[in-house]
Amino acid sequence: MTSAAAIVVPAATRHTATFIFLHGLGDTGAGWYVSSVSENFRLRRKFDECSFIFPHAPMIPVTLNMGMRMPSWFNIVSTSHIQAAEDEAGMLGSARNIHAIIQEQIDKGISSERIILGGFSQGGAVALLAGLTFKHKLGGIVGLSTWLPLHQKFESLVSEENKETDIFQAHGELDRVVRYSWGKRTKEFLRDKLGHNVKWHSYPRLDHSADPQEISDMETWLHTKLPPTSS
Repeated sequence: MTSAAAIVVPAATRHTATFIFLHGLGDTGAGWYVSSVSENFRLRRKFDECSFIFPHAPMIPVTLNMGMRMPSWFNIVSTSHIQAAEDEAGMLGSARNIHAIIQEQIDKGISSERIILGGFSQGGAVALLAGLTFKHKLGGIVGLSTWLPLHQKFESLVSEENKETDIFQAHGELDRVVRYSWGKRTKEFLRDKLGHNVKWHSYPRLDHSADPQEISDMETWLHTKLPPTSS
C-alpha cells in the first residue's frame, strides 16, 4: 500500500509534519477526512505545516461479516472475544503497509519525529502495532476506542527506536463494540508493562464513536508533538 491508496490533504504552508490516521472496520479513509478532523484544523488554521493522510484498508473477507468482503485491516472473528483467534499475518501485513507510507514521508524529507500515526478502533490497533514496531522514532501514536493486538507477543515486537514513544489514548465508557475495559487494559499494559507515557482520556457518555471533546483533547496533545517550526 502506498499513499496513492489514501486521501491526502497537503500542508497549507511548508510541509514539516505528517499525521497518518487509520479508519475502523468497514469504513474508508474518507470517513475520517469528512468527519472534520483535517477540515476542522484547516478552517481554524491549525497544523498548517502538517499533511494529513487517511489510508484505505483493503477489501478482504471478514469472518465477523459472514465471510463477505469489506474494508478491513485484518480479519476479525468476533467482537465478543476480540483477542481470540487473532489474524497475526493480516495484522503484521497491514503494519508493513503502514510502515511503507511512513517511509514515503521520511523519503520526502519529513523527520520521523514529526510524524504521528493514529487510528480508530481496528485502525487504532494497527496504529499501535505499526507505530511501536517501526524502525525510526515517531513523534507519537494516537489510539481511539481501540485495543492492543498480538498482546501475548507484543512486548517482543516493539522496536528499540519506539520504546519511549508517547501515546494518546481515548475511549468511551459506553463502548459495547471495543469494550472500555479492553481500552483500559491496553493503557495499563502500555504504561506499566512497556513504560510508555500514555495520555489517557475517558468519556462517560460516549459509545463506539468520537465526539468533539475527544477531538479537542487529541488536538491539544498534537500541539505538544507538532509545534510550528516558524511563526
